[in-house]
Amino acid sequence: MIDHAHDLGAVQEATERLLDAVGKLDNAAVAEPSRLPGWSRGHVLAHLSRNADALGNVLRGLPMYASSETRDADIAAGAPRPAAEQLTDLRETADAFLAVAAEPADWSRTVTLRNGVTDSAARVPFRRWVEVDLHHVDLGIGYELEDLPAEFVEREIAFLADRFLGNENVPATGLTDLDGLTWSTGGGPPSDLVTVQGPSVELLGWLCGRRDGSALTVAGGPLPALPPL
Repeated sequence: MIDHAHDLGAVQEATERLLDAVGKLDNAAVAEPSRLPGWSRGHVLAHLSRNADALGNVLRGLPMYASSETRDADIAAGAPRPAAEQLTDLRETADAFLAVAAEPADWSRTVTLRNGVTDSAARVPFRRWVEVDLHHVDLGIGYELEDLPAEFVEREIAFLADRFLGNENVPATGLTDLDGLTWSTGGGPPSDLVTVQGPSVELLGWLCGRRDGSALTVAGGPLPALPPL
């Protein structure tokens, strides 16, 4: 069962780590490229702030974004802001999201996310945790996949494996980490099973597009190409 209260606590901890790190950046550092193609660190920070707004909308029963075009325009407009303004926006929107999440609510209800995706309201806090921690890594300021909490790594592997499950463009794939934990993904025929083994951080990095999979051991075929997230 998803424990939304636990995940909200994890969101707060991840946000505090992020705010502490971003508070050490100057204007020049914010303007530098992030690890995401075509995005500066300012783009990543603006996205995180607008994502907090958007997930607050989801919990209120409102559209996550007015439109994809508005989402992209808001990120582009927010990207060039100075470091202090980015930090203030990041803090205030994070606090606002947590305030909405603290309101009495039916956490078993179904909510609608971007592009018509639906999910349980109880999963929204974990989705925010993913945004905060993975994009902290994307900033390229010293926080790496290896620094992610072990619980986060295991749960995000499971989430992404489930996301690609049944996708016929991905071969049937068995994943195993060094502790013996296993996951299944892909939608190709079981007879063409590809097995992928390695450290959990490397499995996560490959699944979320942050690592190329070269540190993984693959059998039964080449390392599958995954669709973009």
